[in-house]
Amino acid sequence: MRKLHLRSILVNVKKKKKTGGRLSAAARREQLIKIGLGVFAERGFEATSVEEIAARAGVSKPILYDHFGGKEGLYDVVVNRELEYIVGHITAAVTSGSPRSRLEQATMAYLTYVQEQPLGFTVLLRDAPRQKQSGVLPALMHDLADRVGDVFAEEFCKAGYDQELAPVYAHALVGMVAFVGQWWTESPDPPSVETVASHIAALAWRGLRHLPRHPDLLSKNPGAKIKDG
Repeated sequence: MRKLHLRSILVNVKKKKKTGGRLSAAARREQLIKIGLGVFAERGFEATSVEEIAARAGVSKPILYDHFGGKEGLYDVVVNRELEYIVGHITAAVTSGSPRSRLEQATMAYLTYVQEQPLGFTVLLRDAPRQKQSGVLPALMHDLADRVGDVFAEEFCKAGYDQELAPVYAHALVGMVAFVGQWWTESPDPPSVETVASHIAALAWRGLRHLPRHPDLLSKNPGAKIKDG
């Protein structure tokens, strides 16, 4: 009886050791998201395969399909997480301080994201599924600008400006910082994030500082041209 009891204990211990290394569903999902982010950044959406992601994760393809329904589903999760992350930081940056400090803080938030999350920035800037591409900038950057525009709209409303024009400024700022960010990450000897942010903010602030509520084209308003020098 004692031998049977010891054998039972040993069997249970082996089972625990065998299953102890198995990831929970939540942990497996996080693992697949992390690996997917890396592969999408390295290869781009079109060149990435379910087989490679599954192989790097050490799982079968059906497990990936169970979690995300396929490559497109995983890509959407990866992208939405990156967008939520950066928009959250930009939102926090523009909710306090003087107008100029808010602009500087928003620029810093974006560039800090570029610096600390290079894989995410690569995915956002690199490409999207073909049906989602739009214009020169990838559609994902347009999505980001749209979300930032929602934040700007609230601030425009508080300042007495037409909030329907907030997307114009949001797209302008995101586009400017995106291209500078791309140059910055590829530069062999880039300046510090603080230096880049200060110059971008200074350039943008010169235009925003005296922003008229109803700007006119200079060609339609010669007086404005003389006034502006």
